Amino acid sequence: MVLFLLNTTTLLLQAILYPRQAYRLLTDPVKGIFVPLIVLSFATIVIGTINYAVPRHIGPSAIYALFWVYVTFAVLTCIPMLMIWFNKPHDLSHFTPAFAFLIFPMMLVGVVAFNVLRVVPLEENRALGVLLVGYFFQGLGFFMTFFYLCIYIIRIMMTGFLEGHQANGAFVACGPPGFTALALVRLGRLSIKIFDQHNLISPMAGEIWYACSVMAALLLFGLAIFFFIFGALPWWFKIHKNMKEILGCWALTFPNVGWIALLREFGDIFRIPGFHILHVIMAVVMCITWAVLFVLTVVAFAKGYIFKSMSEDVIKDSTLFRHSLEEEKKSPTSV
Repeated sequence: MVLFLLNTTTLLLQAILYPRQAYRLLTDPVKGIFVPLIVLSFATIVIGTINYAVPRHIGPSAIYALFWVYVTFAVLTCIPMLMIWFNKPHDLSHFTPAFAFLIFPMMLVGVVAFNVLRVVPLEENRALGVLLVGYFFQGLGFFMTFFYLCIYIIRIMMTGFLEGHQANGAFVACGPPGFTALALVRLGRLSIKIFDQHNLISPMAGEIWYACSVMAALLLFGLAIFFFIFGALPWWFKIHKNMKEILGCWALTFPNVGWIALLREFGDIFRIPGFHILHVIMAVVMCITWAVLFVLTVVAFAKGYIFKSMSEDVIKDSTLFRHSLEEEKKSPTSV
């Protein structure tokens, strides 16, 4: 929550103190993709609230309201950013899976949904609504990001593996199949009880949904593993090893969470201990990676390598400011 407030406050101060730079960030077809990431931070807060604040501090009704706040937040953020992104042409030779971040907040509605259903009573109509909305947005988000992944494959066929800071973005490709597979398994398991409680479709509908979800999750799991290996093998040889690009390295962590969490689910479903062992190993690796990146980010910030505008942007703002002053002096109303 502290990091969320820090990020939000930083963006707000930028909008107030440097409105032109903030506007360029929103309308830039490349840098603008990072704006929806603030919604993902809010999703983490909602899930954390479910894990640590229920039922001692807040109840299911508050969590249900937070779910709809998140859905609204995701839609109101992603749709305008998509309109901005698609309003300009893009060079295929510079395409990266990180562009899919524009869809991630809506894709994660399914992940937020199965967490909400842990505290909302399944016999209530609200539970059915959360389940269906979770499936709806998970499908919307996955298939839109899948189109991005197809373009990514075409790009590397044309130019080879991603280089420099874009090499970090290769790991973003693991996110859509990994998180979708995790959401399908969790929502499918909950659909057994919800469909039975509401007597919907048929007595076996929930069981069928769950079985189909597990099979689909296994297929998507394979795709996520492929993209992880596909990004990891050339990463060290393609990345630019300098502190100025440390922020892009955070893509090594979050996109991999989905398929790593899925390992534990498969261990429980198929009763294979190997899945549990691999889950523990990868979870430890991710925690170590997060800690190393956090330290390097602090060092980069202290040395002034990050969070500073490019010289071109500063000159552009200064030129526009002087131009506006000259126009104001020339106008008759300024006398």
